[in-house]
Amino acid sequence: MPIRQGRYTLQFMTPPVIAGTASVVGKKEGEGPLGGEFDKIYDDPTIGENTWEKAESAMHRNAVTRALANANVSASDVDLFFGGDLLNQCIGTAFGIKEMEMPCVGLYGACSTMALGLAMAALATETGIAQTAVAATSSHFCSAEKQFRMPLEYGNQSPPSAQRTATAAGAAVVKTSGSGVKIQSVIIGRIKDLDIKDPNNMGAAMAPAACQTIIDFLRDTNTKPTDYDLILTGDLGDVGSRLLIELMQRQENTDISAVHADCGLMIYDLSDSDINSGGSGCGCSASVVCSYIMRRLRAGELKKVFFVGTGALLSSITPLQGDSIPGIAHGVLLVSG
Repeated sequence: MPIRQGRYTLQFMTPPVIAGTASVVGKKEGEGPLGGEFDKIYDDPTIGENTWEKAESAMHRNAVTRALANANVSASDVDLFFGGDLLNQCIGTAFGIKEMEMPCVGLYGACSTMALGLAMAALATETGIAQTAVAATSSHFCSAEKQFRMPLEYGNQSPPSAQRTATAAGAAVVKTSGSGVKIQSVIIGRIKDLDIKDPNNMGAAMAPAACQTIIDFLRDTNTKPTDYDLILTGDLGDVGSRLLIELMQRQENTDISAVHADCGLMIYDLSDSDINSGGSGCGCSASVVCSYIMRRLRAGELKKVFFVGTGALLSSITPLQGDSIPGIAHGVLLVSG
């Protein structure tokens, strides 16, 4: 059973193991700095489907199928599936995996969904509720633009603070034992709302939640930033990352800049005029963690990565009603096997 460290962190006595992962991305993401890391790059954004939503579902399904194969398990071996996406009622996930017939727990944590899924899968396996669990999530630039902003045909321009929703999906198979990257502890974040109302500046909306979760985790575990190879956020982008570093310095007199990285800054080349402040979307951190980060943890190039998934808890309606954008951040400590 997990034991509580401090107030908010749960440490696993027998850390669950990530037995296999997979990541699939679109053409734009494949052209970025991590292009050689992904399992599959789609040149066609429709992925052979007739709607953007179905394209996202196909991408989600492909990531899960590849992760299961990489872990040498089948869908029938899975006791619990934890997944979600950005679309209404998590249809990207539901339509993607419905034929697999895995017991499914739908999650919505916005861009924090991969961290939340890993946390739930780890809790399920470590407590014996499941022997094998899957965490997965996805996002698609076109389906997200259609739901949250404007259809692509409108051709609206994004401000420099905006982030590009990644066309990407990632999946991880978590087991009670075996070889692989271990999930040593998790922290479920608290909602923070600093009254940010601009849906084109979600990095600023999420940064306070990331800051709070990192502070809580460091206090609970009695550790400092340099105890980790990476404190990895996803996805704050350029604006949010700079704000996070400023908030940590202001609130805790702690400099995390030497060990901080952000999935939204890693997946794209920021000199590209279409990218603005970096990447976002459920699939952004999922694809980066399930490829580049996991490979380096498995190889021992990284020993300890504190992955902090960040999410902006808005809908397509709330900004139009003048509401603020609350943020959430969940943390997962990944250690090399």
